[in-house]
Amino acid sequence: MNGLRVVPTWRHGRERLYVCLPDGRNIAWYDREAARVNLLGADRENDVMRALGPFITGPVTVGPPPVPTPAELARLALHPDDDLAPNRPGEALLVALDRDPGPARRLRPDPRRRALEAEQAVGDALDRLDGAGWHALHSVPLPGGDRVHHLLIGPGGLFALHTLHARRHRVTIADPLVTVGRRDPHPLLRAVRAAADRASYALTAEVRPVLVLVDPAAVTVPTAPREVHVLTDAQLDALSRQGGVLKPADVEALHAMARDRNTWQRV
Repeated sequence: MNGLRVVPTWRHGRERLYVCLPDGRNIAWYDREAARVNLLGADRENDVMRALGPFITGPVTVGPPPVPTPAELARLALHPDDDLAPNRPGEALLVALDRDPGPARRLRPDPRRRALEAEQAVGDALDRLDGAGWHALHSVPLPGGDRVHHLLIGPGGLFALHTLHARRHRVTIADPLVTVGRRDPHPLLRAVRAAADRASYALTAEVRPVLVLVDPAAVTVPTAPREVHVLTDAQLDALSRQGGVLKPADVEALHAMARDRNTWQRV
């Protein structure tokens, strides 16, 4: 035995298999999607390939890690506290519930938990688009306490998504009002458009607003709302089929800019 061990991890929706020395240092990693083994030192190539042998399927490219792009270098220069990419779906709600979980017994479920459930469902679906050239950021903070629930960046452009828990309720949309079940109408579309406008200003690029209804019983939209896309969580893959707006280099550059917390301080 050469003492190497293989540790699987997930980074931004992509699986990587790291090859580690007994002391825990990484000397290589295998990117399944790219079919590439990246070596940090050529002297252990044979040992690395023997360790990865049971995990490799099909031909792979073996060599040193690719030279980082300007966007990747910008990401590496970020302080961890300023990097929004690690945010989990519903990050702000998770923090709020951790600080103030509320009473142990309630007559009605905490609405924050329903909202969190919706954001997690949408966020997980968006994260699965990562391999198709898209990047998703979650709970992007805006000055004043507001936030963008999800920001999606990819070949089809930029989208600011607002999620709405609507499980088993009928939803009626009459711009700018949104009515869920028997609740009072709320001018939610104004807030959805405002968040996208602020994102456009921060990124100096067009950001389209999207309202995502999570598990509604039915949706009624008498007249298409101005500028806002209305989707259910089951229709999110329609966004991934859009293309022809941004080149891969532009996607990476905008993602590097958007993940920096300081980008959002001026909006």
